[in-house]
Amino acid sequence: MPTPKRNTRRKKKTAPEPRGVEAAQLASGAPPAAVQKLSDEIARDGGSMLGAYRDPLGGHWQVLAGLPLEKVEPTPYQRDLSETHVARLSSAIERLGRFLDPVIAIRTEDGRYWTPNGHHRVAALRALGARSIVALVVPEPEVAHRILLLNTEKAHNLRERAIEVIRLAQGLAELDDRPERDFEAEFEEPSLLTLGLCYQENGRFAGGVYHPVLKRVESFQAAKLGKALEMRGERARKLIELNAAVDDTVKNLKGRGFESPYLKAFVVARINPLRFQRGAKADFDETIVKMLSAVKKFDAAKVKADQVARAGGPPEAAE
Repeated sequence: MPTPKRNTRRKKKTAPEPRGVEAAQLASGAPPAAVQKLSDEIARDGGSMLGAYRDPLGGHWQVLAGLPLEKVEPTPYQRDLSETHVARLSSAIERLGRFLDPVIAIRTEDGRYWTPNGHHRVAALRALGARSIVALVVPEPEVAHRILLLNTEKAHNLRERAIEVIRLAQGLAELDDRPERDFEAEFEEPSLLTLGLCYQENGRFAGGVYHPVLKRVESFQAAKLGKALEMRGERARKLIELNAAVDDTVKNLKGRGFESPYLKAFVVARINPLRFQRGAKADFDETIVKMLSAVKKFDAAKVKADQVARAGGPPEAAE
């Protein structure tokens, strides 16, 4: 008797209730005093307000402004500039002959403008010799610190992500010292904070081989952000110590003729006490102590070529 077919038709999602401001109403009404104050400050800074409008979702007022390019700079929290991306962007803007993508900006007390999402566009315009840039400027100072977290030029690899996150954490610790766990959305994952400190110490740190372990032993802390960063500094020191011992073992393997780019990943996998414990969580300090003890006992003479050949993971130079 044939098995009856199951009804696999998915239910249609209910459309969200309409909300926000109608398009015809985005510029209606008198802007609040904060907008006029910001407009006056922009003028004193050498810029000009091109218009004011309400954002279509929350109805908050913001300013479209022309700003002197020399007064616009990236937030301190962003990843490093990619010269290749700047050159490509400059070429595209030059060919089009137009700048069509305003950046977001926040005015600082000293009349500078920080952009959380326009690092490369600012650099491209500078490369082209532009005098000014168009920006969306938010007037409420109490919103500024949250806006500064909106880096839409997201980092692509682990090193860039970790450096970006630790810079953000270090900057926020001076401005908003809430518990570290309150910034979960901004920091993405706790292991990036520890790895970021390692990369600041050593730009060529092979964080990719330790990342799978760290994701299972790290969590966001209840301690205030400044205190949590001190703890993460100690964790980074321990991880760097472990990495030095792993490097010594890799040298021993290379001395025996092994040349695989996966040697470090192979060693870390062999000393990982969690590798056969699927989904298990563990304590950071206990795990690193176990790994350090295991790597010091690692006997390179017992390693066979086929074992290394079967090893996977990021090669040593992947970062």
